[in-house]
Amino acid sequence: MSKATNSFTCSVCGASYRKWTGKCDACGGWNTVVEEAPLSTGPKSLGAKGRVIPLSDLATEEPAPPRASSGIDELDRVLGGGLVPASAILVGGDPGIGKSTLLLQAAASFARKGLKCLYISGEEAAAQVRMRAQRLALTDASVQLGAETNLRDILTTLDAERPALAIIDSIQTMWLDSVEAAPGSVSQVRAAAHELVTFAKRRGVAIVLVGHVTKDGQIAGPRVVEHMVDTVLYFEGERGHQFRILRAVKNRFGPADEIGVFEMTGGGLAEVPNPSALFLANRDQPAPGSAVFAGIEGTRPVLTEIQALVAPSTLASPRRTVVGLDSGRVSTILAVLEARCGIPFTGLDVFLNVAGGLRVSEPAADLAVAGALLSAREDVAIPPDMVLFGEISLSGALRPVGQTENRLKEASKLGFSQATVPSHSKIEGAAGMQIRQMPDLTAFVGEMFGAG
Repeated sequence: MSKATNSFTCSVCGASYRKWTGKCDACGGWNTVVEEAPLSTGPKSLGAKGRVIPLSDLATEEPAPPRASSGIDELDRVLGGGLVPASAILVGGDPGIGKSTLLLQAAASFARKGLKCLYISGEEAAAQVRMRAQRLALTDASVQLGAETNLRDILTTLDAERPALAIIDSIQTMWLDSVEAAPGSVSQVRAAAHELVTFAKRRGVAIVLVGHVTKDGQIAGPRVVEHMVDTVLYFEGERGHQFRILRAVKNRFGPADEIGVFEMTGGGLAEVPNPSALFLANRDQPAPGSAVFAGIEGTRPVLTEIQALVAPSTLASPRRTVVGLDSGRVSTILAVLEARCGIPFTGLDVFLNVAGGLRVSEPAADLAVAGALLSAREDVAIPPDMVLFGEISLSGALRPVGQTENRLKEASKLGFSQATVPSHSKIEGAAGMQIRQMPDLTAFVGEMFGAG
C-alpha cells in the first residue's frame, strides 16, 4: 500500500511540487503555492487488464456535428455556427462585465428555439436570477433555474432532466465531497471540471462553464481547465465603454480568434452586426494622431481607429501608455522609427489607444500605429478616407499580411477611397481605391510626412 502524501500546488498555474516553496518556478508568482490533499491514492500497479477500445482509420467518414442556432448571430459566429451537442464551453471575463447576463439571454434564446435549458447558479439565489430575467424581459422562455454548489447533486439533477444545454455559473463555486479541499482551490476546480466534461461527453449534454479571471485577464485557477474543454471564450470590454467583445480563444468546432460584438443597453446585451461602422463613428473631421487600421478578427475584417498623442515630458523617464495594443510591440516600433528613420521620441510622452475598447494583437497593425505616432508628432492629419495595414520588420521593411483583399473590400464598403499597404501585396478586388504600396518605413515617412 503506497503512502498518501500531500502535494503542494500553485493556485495560479497549477504546477505541482513535492514541498512548499515561496516562488513558483512555472509562473514566477510569490506565495501562490499551497498544500492540498491529492485527488486520489492507490497502488502503483494497475492490476487487472482493461477492455480493448474500438479503433478506426483516418479514411472513416463521419457527418458533421449538428448545430443548434441560438438566434443571436454574434454568439453563433463565435461558437463556429451554433451550439454543438456534447460540447464543453468555458466562458471567462472580468467581474461585472456581463457574463451572467449574456448566458441568461443565450439560454432564453435557445429555449425559444425548442431546446431544454438548465441554468445552475452557485453565486446567486434563484430569486436573483429571476429578477434579472424579469429586467431583461426573458420570463416567457422555459429555462429551468437552480441554485446549488454540490456537484454530486447537480450531476444527479442533470442526469434526471437530460437537458440539451446546462449552464454552470461558476466553476469556482462548485465542490465535490470526495475532494478534501476548499471550493475554488486547484483540486476542486480540476475535479469539478473533469466530472462536468465527462458527463457532457457521455450524456450528450452541452455544458457551459463560467470562470472568473485574474487581474492579468486569465482564467483563475489551473490552466488545465482550458485544455479540458472544447471551446474557450473570453468576454472583454472596458467598464467605461458600452461595447463588449466575446472572443473565441480556442474552438474545436470552428475558427479561433473569432469575435462577437455586443452593446450594453438597458435591456441587456444587444448584438452589433456591423462593428466597423460603430468603432469608426464620429470621424468626420481629420485630426492629427488618428489612423484607421483594417484588421482581421477571426474570419471577418474589422476597421478600428488607432489614436496617438505625443507631448513633451516633464519626467526623467517619458511615459509610454498603451491601451488595446501590445506595449512591447509599440516599443519596438518606436525603436525602428528612431534607428531606421531618424525620428526620435526622446523626451516625449507617448499615449496610444484603440477606440471602442477593442484589443488589437495582430502584427498587421504596425503600420497604422507608426502612422498615428508620426501624425501626432508632426501635427499632420492623415487623410480621413485612408486605411493602413502592414507589418514592420526590425530593418524597417514593410512585410505583406494575409487577407489583403478582404481588408480592402471592407474599407471600400465603408467609404474609404485610399489605402497604404506594403509592396508585393495582393490587391485584386480593390477597384475604385487608390492603393499606395510602400517598400519600407522610410518611404512611408517620406511620402506621407515629407521627411525620412
